[in-house]
Amino acid sequence: MVFYTPVYEHKGNTLSADSGYIYEDEIKRQFFEAFGNVVITQPSGTVIYSDYLHYDAAAQHALLTGNVKMVDKGSTLTTNHLTYNMRSKVGTYTGGGRIISQGDTITSKNAYYFELTSDAYFRHKVVVRSQNVKVYTDTMRYNSQSKMTYFFGPTNIKPVSSQKGNNENLYTERGTYNTGTGIANFNKNNLYTEGSKFLKGDSLHYERAKGVGEAFRNVVFVDTTDKFYAFGGQGLYTQSEESIRMTDKPYIITVVKDDSSTSESDSTAAVAEPKVPEKEKTKKASEKKVKEVNVDTKEDKDNELPKVRTVRDSSAREAKVDSVYMTADTLFSRMILVKDYKPLALNLSRDGGKMEVDEDIDYGDENNELSDSTLAIAKDTLQTDIKNTVKSIVEKEIASSKPPIKKDTVKTTVPAKSKAVPGAPNRIGDRQHIGNTLKADSVLRQKAVVPIANQADTLINNALRIAQRPDSVISKTDSIPKAQSDTAKTRIVRAYYNVRLFKSDLQAVADSVYYGMQDSMFRFMGRPMIWSQGSQISADTIFMQIVNQQMDNALLKDNAFMVNAVLDSVKFNQLKGRKITAFFKNNSIDQLFVDGNAENLVFSVNDETKIISDMFHDRGGRIKVKMENKKLIDYKTIHKVDQKVYPFKLVTQENEILPGFIWRPQDRPTSKEDLLNRKRELPKAVDAKAGENTDEKQKATESKESIEEAPKKEELKKEVNKNQEEESKTELREEK
Repeated sequence: MVFYTPVYEHKGNTLSADSGYIYEDEIKRQFFEAFGNVVITQPSGTVIYSDYLHYDAAAQHALLTGNVKMVDKGSTLTTNHLTYNMRSKVGTYTGGGRIISQGDTITSKNAYYFELTSDAYFRHKVVVRSQNVKVYTDTMRYNSQSKMTYFFGPTNIKPVSSQKGNNENLYTERGTYNTGTGIANFNKNNLYTEGSKFLKGDSLHYERAKGVGEAFRNVVFVDTTDKFYAFGGQGLYTQSEESIRMTDKPYIITVVKDDSSTSESDSTAAVAEPKVPEKEKTKKASEKKVKEVNVDTKEDKDNELPKVRTVRDSSAREAKVDSVYMTADTLFSRMILVKDYKPLALNLSRDGGKMEVDEDIDYGDENNELSDSTLAIAKDTLQTDIKNTVKSIVEKEIASSKPPIKKDTVKTTVPAKSKAVPGAPNRIGDRQHIGNTLKADSVLRQKAVVPIANQADTLINNALRIAQRPDSVISKTDSIPKAQSDTAKTRIVRAYYNVRLFKSDLQAVADSVYYGMQDSMFRFMGRPMIWSQGSQISADTIFMQIVNQQMDNALLKDNAFMVNAVLDSVKFNQLKGRKITAFFKNNSIDQLFVDGNAENLVFSVNDETKIISDMFHDRGGRIKVKMENKKLIDYKTIHKVDQKVYPFKLVTQENEILPGFIWRPQDRPTSKEDLLNRKRELPKAVDAKAGENTDEKQKATESKESIEEAPKKEELKKEVNKNQEEESKTELREEK
């Protein structure tokens, strides 16, 4: 029998429609079918609307079709096909639908809604639209009370077009995001991008309100615009400052050109060794030129540094490149306005310029510091979670249910007037609205681009290739246009505490380093020391400038000292002054100027016998060295010149070492691995806390330690001295 405007009650639930009828199957199970303006009202307050209803009374299972709308607390579900179990309070749609909750709109092809826990699981072409972001994924869980989303596959989170920073994106394959607070926590294949900047880590924490992203373990940061990239165990990115702070064994890599004639260019020449006539004992002159001599750039094979490879594509293979690694306890880099950058006014000149500079140098520092391959895994995880949730809900429902109701508890009443459902919508207008939204959602899902698996690795690798491509790096002359706009920005880099640098032909240590991309200037401060081939370089402050990806000039300011070992560290060639200025060509020394109490101490070695014959000591106001193809072609000493030659028998411990001498080969980084796993050890006589305040007393202590730290070489020294004494006696006899 067909009933018109019937109202049915079953276990506290009220079902009504324009028309309907009840029937039983062969095993006496009762069913109710309703047509037109179907309304289901539950004791919990949940209301469901549809055009058609098929209800299984025994299973309390409802099948609703046609403009279905379910309202539960603050959530509204709309679809064209919904199955709903009134016992477990679980609803499912498989033909497309949407859920709106507290400002969040979620659409997907399939979904499972759990009324008791306010959880919803979404599958296939899932799109979330909130006030601030849009989410694209294939598998997701959402809680309408906490506004928390859970991701189980490749996911992209993008800001809406009206939001600031709409060129950013969050990618993950497993994690959570709260649409209310904007806080994300990812733990699988995670990547944060903002324009040309990329931040990747095994774990990623992001707070949208603060604009802060923090990555942990295997962290990589890349800026393709500035060709800057860094690695570390922990990285903190601040969006407002465009800054990155890396800790836990951090290091940055800079790709530079290597156009030198040899595979390992001598970036810093050894101490100049002018030839002196054998019989000349003492000579003073205002200028002195010497014959061309070869500069020894050979090393023992045991001391050779391993080649460092960088990731680069085939387009850059033809260019000779080298990589510079730099590490410290903390690496910090940020973007600043070009007008706020303070370039150094070193006023270096390749003709030497003034002999002495009394003005202080400005350091230039600032005032303060989802694919099909992953869907199967996600599907299994989702189904397991759903089964566990349903099982828990059913068990709770059975445990708390009342005694069984008799078979005839399905009441059929035909009132004179149909009961009006409170808050019932205008079904004609509402039906049209639901249809329009479902069509719009269908188009949205078709256009939605769900990310594929391993997209994070693909993007970060592409970014690294761009950053490491030397032919795409802008030269210094091009990077500083004549008219800078007020909004133009440049990058600065700060490294502090235990700074160590490694290049195949150059290594360095310091307490802190400051680098500005605007003028490509490195500032090494706090007991800096540089090694190149067999030379060791030290000063209170060291400046190095890169032009067109090549070494261009360097300034050693205050207490400048260069040391070169002779005969396996038996003796040391030494060059010192108040400052040393060096100019490079093809990464090799072109000119060298030593100013302010300049001194040069050189031991002459017989190439055949490998025996030291004499020692040359040169002093003056300035020493000038000219190199070409790694050969000395000009050597001059000017202003108050004092030059002496000592036969080896007259060389003593007092005159073989210049004041301020330091020899610390143990501090030299030997490889990329050594760079990260070992730090410079301060001398025992120096307090670590006062490491930056090195006075003359400390330097004298270091000199003493550096001389005494090689007891194993004493026997070799004695043997060499004995041979040289015999040779000196022979020379005296010949002279007589």
